[in-house]
Amino acid sequence: MKDFAAIDFETANNESTSVCSVGVVIVRDGEFVDSFYSLIQPEPNYYNYWCSQVNGLCREDTDNAPVFPKVWAQIEPKIQGLPLVAHYKAFDEKCLRAVFRCYQMDYPDYEFYCTHIAAKRYFGKSLPNHQLHVVAEACGYHLENHHHALADAEACAWIAREIL
Repeated sequence: MKDFAAIDFETANNESTSVCSVGVVIVRDGEFVDSFYSLIQPEPNYYNYWCSQVNGLCREDTDNAPVFPKVWAQIEPKIQGLPLVAHYKAFDEKCLRAVFRCYQMDYPDYEFYCTHIAAKRYFGKSLPNHQLHVVAEACGYHLENHHHALADAEACAWIAREIL
């Protein structure tokens, strides 16, 4: 796969609509050509302890952040015509669909690929697990700042470029 957009969401709580940050990396002809990161005011706007522990974000970080439709208006032109790639597609696609529904936006049926599933097929049992940081390392990318949406999107893009 040479042209795609890797995407990663972080959430504020257990609701799929509570996206609080997004990272996107655009790859064209196998080259990283653009990236985008934004905080997002989650809906519903509260943080649970466990999500904050994972992604390091709290309500003070996103109180003045834009709502999802304003952020997506910046992302949409960058990803137009590209398939989306996420490391755990089930989570990221569920969040994207949920937040589109929450804001009554028309969902354009994005084509989604999963590097987690691809890594299981590609690496099999040669890795101890298929978590993002483990697979990224196996593909030659050292993931720092895990659970920062842009860092995770970069790792996903690297994996997708190597094994998809």
